[in-house]
Amino acid sequence: MNYTIPITKVEQSKVHALDFDNIPLGTSFTDHMFICDYENGQWVNPRIVPMGMIPTHPAAMALHYGQAIFEGMKAYKDTQGEPMLFRPEQNARRLNKSADRMGMPNFPEDLFVEGLKELVSLEHNWIPPKEGSALYLRPFMYADEPFIGMRAATHYKFIIMASPSGPFFSKRIKLWAEKHFIRAAHGGTGEAKAAGNYAAAIRPTELAKAKGYDQVLWLDAAEHKYIQEVGTMNIFFKINGEFITPKLDGSVLDGITRKSVIDILKDKGFKVTERLITLAEIREASLNGTLEEAFGAGTAVGIAYIQDIGLEGETIHVSDESPVGLHVNDTLNAIKTGRLEDKFGWMLKTRKELA
Repeated sequence: MNYTIPITKVEQSKVHALDFDNIPLGTSFTDHMFICDYENGQWVNPRIVPMGMIPTHPAAMALHYGQAIFEGMKAYKDTQGEPMLFRPEQNARRLNKSADRMGMPNFPEDLFVEGLKELVSLEHNWIPPKEGSALYLRPFMYADEPFIGMRAATHYKFIIMASPSGPFFSKRIKLWAEKHFIRAAHGGTGEAKAAGNYAAAIRPTELAKAKGYDQVLWLDAAEHKYIQEVGTMNIFFKINGEFITPKLDGSVLDGITRKSVIDILKDKGFKVTERLITLAEIREASLNGTLEEAFGAGTAVGIAYIQDIGLEGETIHVSDESPVGLHVNDTLNAIKTGRLEDKFGWMLKTRKELA
């Protein structure tokens, strides 16, 4: 479907006030945002407007019953200076999967992609040029109907905002294997990018950091035995030449970077197996010398190289280097910036707004 998305531009851009060599994490936002409203059973009035406050009724249902979901993705510039999106159709698909789980309406996937293209086109000057930096995009949907009562809302807002971001992790990370708090359980919302999932992770993450660790290694809810995710990332282990990653069992997020890493690893000739992985198995592989490397994979971070896993009274040493992880990261970055052939067909050009 062809959409007409009216644009109301700011009088003066704030981009010139941003220091691209020192971008504060998550606090700088571009000049505009995309908004669309859900009412009377359909999405209406898609538009791009100046970034600003959104009037919200105190009884907005998202504030009381948690109907709020989001996506995370990035825009890059290729070697010709053209703004590029990385697999946006996958984000559109996953947003709707989250919406289904949370009792929310699906958002038209073609409008999702079109809104992204228009916004990134308009804000192309905000895309940082430095390697490892990008324009972070946050599409999200929440129930804004003012109603106190336990049912699905009938009014929603879908918004895309953008924030320039620098490189995330610059050092190898240490994980705390969490055996008290859980991230997700079978039948829960672990496979959805629901806001409440991340709220539940804040306290255990702060406790892990207080112990000297960077992120939480999440284990299954029933036995605290099987590895699920690391922080807000999927995780990969290389054991005896083979890569293994937790299978998608309903409590593990279907990461788009995860999909891409699997494709790259297979393309490079590695065997990749998706299955249940126990913490005991990783401990044993570390002790017998078959654990070669491990890394987290996610949109915000890219690839995060893992050094150690801590648990009560013990540290599992993973590795001091991650040669394959580094190569995968370099390959992903090269594809995203047009320095390497996009043979997977992942990148989507936007229509660049003339400055």
